[in-house]
Amino acid sequence: MADAIVLNQRQMLYWRLIGATAGLDDVNAPFNVLAAALADELDLPPAILDSSIGVDVLLHRYPKLKPHFESIQQHLQTAAAAEAGPSDDPIAPPGSSLVEGEDDLDLRRTYAYSKLLLNVFGPNTRSPSCSATQYNQWCQDVAALEHCLGLSPGSLRPGSGAPPDQDIGGSGAGISGNAPQVDDRQLREELVAMESDLIKRMDLREVLKDDRLAAQLSPTLPLIEQLLRDKSNLSGPALANAKRLLKKYVDDLAAVLKRQVLSTKSGEIDRSVPPKRVFRNLDVKRTIWKNLHHFNPDDGRLYVNQLFYHHTAQKSLNKYLIVVVDQSGSMVDAMVQCAILASIFATLPRVVVSLVAFDTHVIDLTPWAADPFESLLRTNLGGGNDGPLAMAHARGLIVDPRRTTMVWISDFYEFQNDRPLFELIKAVKQSGVHFIPVGSVSSKGYFNVNEWFRKQLKSIGLPVLTGNIKKLILELKKQLH
Repeated sequence: MADAIVLNQRQMLYWRLIGATAGLDDVNAPFNVLAAALADELDLPPAILDSSIGVDVLLHRYPKLKPHFESIQQHLQTAAAAEAGPSDDPIAPPGSSLVEGEDDLDLRRTYAYSKLLLNVFGPNTRSPSCSATQYNQWCQDVAALEHCLGLSPGSLRPGSGAPPDQDIGGSGAGISGNAPQVDDRQLREELVAMESDLIKRMDLREVLKDDRLAAQLSPTLPLIEQLLRDKSNLSGPALANAKRLLKKYVDDLAAVLKRQVLSTKSGEIDRSVPPKRVFRNLDVKRTIWKNLHHFNPDDGRLYVNQLFYHHTAQKSLNKYLIVVVDQSGSMVDAMVQCAILASIFATLPRVVVSLVAFDTHVIDLTPWAADPFESLLRTNLGGGNDGPLAMAHARGLIVDPRRTTMVWISDFYEFQNDRPLFELIKAVKQSGVHFIPVGSVSSKGYFNVNEWFRKQLKSIGLPVLTGNIKKLILELKKQLH
């Protein structure tokens, strides 16, 4: 059983953490004085109490601290297993179940854990302004928190490039099998809001004018949203740096989405076309099975009389894909990902892609559908939705209804009346178009959709697809192959 003094010391460290995250970070405050004295007693550097020093910088300066950070995940798992019942805290603090003789080790681990939380949630996140250096350091500290909690990279910051096929969207999601069960959804929601606030307080235009500062920015979704909103006010070096950040984000995400498209099982093979007799199509198992009666037991050889090949041909009729994306501010993640998806499908043979963005106006991005970077540069993030206006334009793009798939991405909160758009959607479905309503294809995995629309669309056999983008990829491949 841990000594009462050790328990009090640990509690003091967490009270100090609570005070510091609330902005009470005076070095002469009683908890800070006690924490500094205890750190000295444990042979810990004063820098472990300084929230202005990044975790990566701290570990570079003091490598001996690394084991204390690395042991957090294992200790959380052990402590959780020892608990009699579930904790109400989203993250149980180290030290909830001590082993005799490990008091000093546990206190050092508590310092490391406090350092992580203080850097991510502490006073530096509430400064009146945020520099590119501060923002970049915060991103690295969140990555360090993910690592030490055993979360997959990007789990707490979905816009940082987490693979869209990760299982995000619920408690414990995105966590490796050996990790403690952390309620990362609650953390993720808080961190997404914090990141957006940090970027809003950053004088982005001034940062982008400085090549050195701009190079320190990490291209994340909140940053991309700000760039897309402010791009008309940028020029010269600032615009060049904004385009570089946008292109890097698009390219990185496109690489992930392309792997998803290529790895997702496609539609049925057209068996009316004879298989192509080439070595890569050879069906080895079937060939052996069909020729087993030619096996010669005397020499132990199988003599092949006939070769069999896999069918790989697919029907050659063109398919048409019309992607209509709500470009209001609440749909930025979907706008970015669907622009990229459209460009990927535009490269597939016999798939004709059209891309339309709308708010209270309509922008036809079809000429740039193959280039998501150029498409996004031409968007104009707005507020309201005029779905009937967008549908009138989209219907004009339909060539052959029965070979057309229309994907409609929106939160379905209409600028005026909901009924007109619903009636238009019903008419498009009745014409033979395969209509896919999508409420969210974001990396966050959750989204708010107009409940009236959700019920009405479901009543006519069109359930709104939400969640992971892989669902949309799978549905599109079914329709386009």
